[in-house]
Amino acid sequence: MKKLCLFAGVALLAACGDQDATAPAADDVNLAAAGAEETAAMSLNETSWTFTMDGKDIQESIDASGNYIANSGDEHIDHGTYVMVDGKHCFTSAMTDEGQECWTTPSTIAVGESIELTSDKGKTLTVTRQEYVPMEMPS
Repeated sequence: MKKLCLFAGVALLAACGDQDATAPAADDVNLAAAGAEETAAMSLNETSWTFTMDGKDIQESIDASGNYIANSGDEHIDHGTYVMVDGKHCFTSAMTDEGQECWTTPSTIAVGESIELTSDKGKTLTVTRQEYVPMEMPS
């Protein structure tokens, strides 16, 4: 019991010690904030894209919760979930059993800009960012 009180006392004194030694420097806080902003900026939530796959022109939108829907005109092509994993944009279809497929993209892609991407499974795709258009599952 005496040892427990001694350890608790030492811990308490250490906590009351030099506050500046444990407080992050202002530059560290700014870097942490910038890193958080960059991560948020890289999210594809609330974005829309067009691309051609298997001869079909597809429009895909990702909502604020990370659910995506892909349609070609009136034809429903795919839907599922989107998440960031280790800086990659990962999609899991609810319509196939292919599992998660992740893509590496630049930190920003402007509306109207096109870019060629390669997935971790070796697929290539040219996508064009569009103004966000919320989509709903077809009935």
